[in-house]
Amino acid sequence: MFHRTLTGLAAAATVLGFTAPALYAETTVPFALDWKFEGPAAPYTLAVDKGFYKAEGLDVQVTEGAGSLDAIPKVATGAFPLGFTDINSLMKFLDQNPGAPVTAVMMVYDKPAFAVVGRKSLGIETPKDLEGKALGAPPPDGAWAQFPIFAKEQGLDMSKITVEPVGFPVREPMLAEGKVAAITGFSFTSTLNAERLGVPADDLTVLLMADYGVALYGNAIIVNTDWAKAHPEMVTGFLRATAKGWKEAIAAPAAAVETLVKRNPAADAGLETKRLELAIAGNVLTDYVKEHGMGNVDTARFAKSIEQLGTTYEFKTTPEAKTFFDAEYLPTDGSLMLQ
Repeated sequence: MFHRTLTGLAAAATVLGFTAPALYAETTVPFALDWKFEGPAAPYTLAVDKGFYKAEGLDVQVTEGAGSLDAIPKVATGAFPLGFTDINSLMKFLDQNPGAPVTAVMMVYDKPAFAVVGRKSLGIETPKDLEGKALGAPPPDGAWAQFPIFAKEQGLDMSKITVEPVGFPVREPMLAEGKVAAITGFSFTSTLNAERLGVPADDLTVLLMADYGVALYGNAIIVNTDWAKAHPEMVTGFLRATAKGWKEAIAAPAAAVETLVKRNPAADAGLETKRLELAIAGNVLTDYVKEHGMGNVDTARFAKSIEQLGTTYEFKTTPEAKTFFDAEYLPTDGSLMLQ
């Protein structure tokens, strides 16, 4: 599977006018997002427009993604040196493709955005309220993948929950129409999408899984390890500029979103600013990050997160934290402090 992906991406790189080896010899650095140009991507576009990456000698090209799984093979094959993805998906990928040259180097979502979003008017206010109700869950959804951990930690009886497999495009509409009482999704995505469809904000219950016993981490910057070994200073420079982008976005979210709208003119600036603010408050600027700065992980918590993931995914080999996360490229000059 991995080798077929490699062949396909190599062909795509040729169409785009570059090959992986040529890419590594240049300062142009494509960066693969996990999703579209929405609010949480603004710190990266801001860092581009403000020249933070340029100051590190990097010409960063930010490209949209099609979900967390999309960025991993792009980086593992060398088509992209850097990307942004869910670290739990990365763990599974590396277990299935041992030795693949990709690892996480900077934690961004200290708290993952995995959530259950329900409607109070349909009886959802606590995790236990899900029993006896219908839950809309897209099969490829990262939040749904972690739902069994959430259910176990909350003592939920899965046999009492009616799970409706739904597509991403109809997930929030089904919630808005009352066809399901709750859905799984990213907190800052599903919440605002539901509001945009007419669900009153005060009718929504957002159960962030990280607040209910789920120790998992969320999305992180990943790097092709071959490229990183050849260009360690570029990796550190990228991470330093990224932290600066997040710091400025935290200070002025609306200004950061202006750089995003340039890439996505159809975006609602007000909506995406709110989405960015939700990501900052719920996922990025946590108590741990306020104290220690962004980027690194707590060793004990990371070990627990691997253990929890093992309750829903059967690892083929004994998982080792150092395989999934490498902090050696993080800058040590204080630039990771966001306040």
